[in-house]
Amino acid sequence: MGLHKLARELEETARQTAEMVDGITASLLTLGDTSIDCNAARSTAIRQIVVALQMQDRIEQRCRNMAEAARKMADLHDGVDKVSSEGVWSSLTLDELRDEALSGIAARTNSGEIEFF
Repeated sequence: MGLHKLARELEETARQTAEMVDGITASLLTLGDTSIDCNAARSTAIRQIVVALQMQDRIEQRCRNMAEAARKMADLHDGVDKVSSEGVWSSLTLDELRDEALSGIAARTNSGEIEFF
């Protein structure tokens, strides 16, 4: 049951991340809307960005908590076949998740450019 709960929490985190991006997108659309007074557009966009940044903080906290829960579950299940466990990860499509050498690399690199998928 523990891993199923973790999966649900990850899905909720993905939903919250999408909502955060929607807020940032809305602020960009507000800034680009020429029918809105410049000062009003900036004020509205600032509020939208602040809300999005607050969401990021909550998402980061959720991720840290889920990582801690996963570590504790892993400690409980040390007897699980390592080959089977590695098979689960290798079946994923994102290299950052599949390749152990790339795990956590985003925190250590800075290309200086935004990457959109």
